[in-house]
Amino acid sequence: MTKSHFLLSVTLILTFATLTLASSPTKPYPSPYGDDPNSCEPTQFHHKDDSVPLRREVYGGGRIFDITHKYRVDMPSYGSPSGLGEFLWLRESIKNGSLANISEFKMLTHTGTHCDAPGHFYDEYFDAGFDIDSLDLEVLNGPALVVDVPRDKNITAEVMESLSIPKGVTRVIFRTLNTDRRLMWQSEFDTSYVGFTKDGAKWLVENTDIKLVGTDYLSVAAYDDLAPGHLFFLKGREIILVEALKLDGINPGLYSVHCLPLRLPGAEGAPIRCILIK
Repeated sequence: MTKSHFLLSVTLILTFATLTLASSPTKPYPSPYGDDPNSCEPTQFHHKDDSVPLRREVYGGGRIFDITHKYRVDMPSYGSPSGLGEFLWLRESIKNGSLANISEFKMLTHTGTHCDAPGHFYDEYFDAGFDIDSLDLEVLNGPALVVDVPRDKNITAEVMESLSIPKGVTRVIFRTLNTDRRLMWQSEFDTSYVGFTKDGAKWLVENTDIKLVGTDYLSVAAYDDLAPGHLFFLKGREIILVEALKLDGINPGLYSVHCLPLRLPGAEGAPIRCILIK
């Protein structure tokens, strides 16, 4: 290990320890009335027209980033040439005489930002109940490192080694060319996306302490290594895969990640809401 790699490792490990032990400078249950003690207007209403809902991607003055894609009819869906299509409809409507508005939705569990359980590629794990509801929430929440992947290749063993991710780092989000190409904003599923090759997945499993792998397209594994890549990651039932993260405008560095999948016993995948906190 070179001197620079040693210093980087020490710095990252100390920073991760600080993130783990130190609480946020804000209160656990912050006041909705902002930082101004003379203000009696909730912060969520600090916009000109309160008759229009305020939709944001960044919260807390640039400290909290929503890295979950909104579901859209034209978002890519695995294998589809035309996108997700209609997935949400109003089953009961006040306008049509119902007591309340009630919506219904239907989509694949691996649509949009989602996570994989071991049963996704191992039938014996599926039968044994290693489903979404069995995933460890501690792995899905805590200090995380966002890294930029070289833009000219898939995530191979060579690329993984070049990233010099120190031992002790357990959550890594990989920002790739997929984000630059805005593949999650195109309706047609694109098989040329960047993902882990078989040897890249094997290298990560055997040479790092990473337990959460986050990527920025619908599959963590490159299209040509779809099954082998997933099989390496999921075999030990220790690594959780979070796919199709929205990393536009996210800089490399240390964050706190918080991801919560829907509780779907029996499902091998599920939609997940993820945020990063500086």
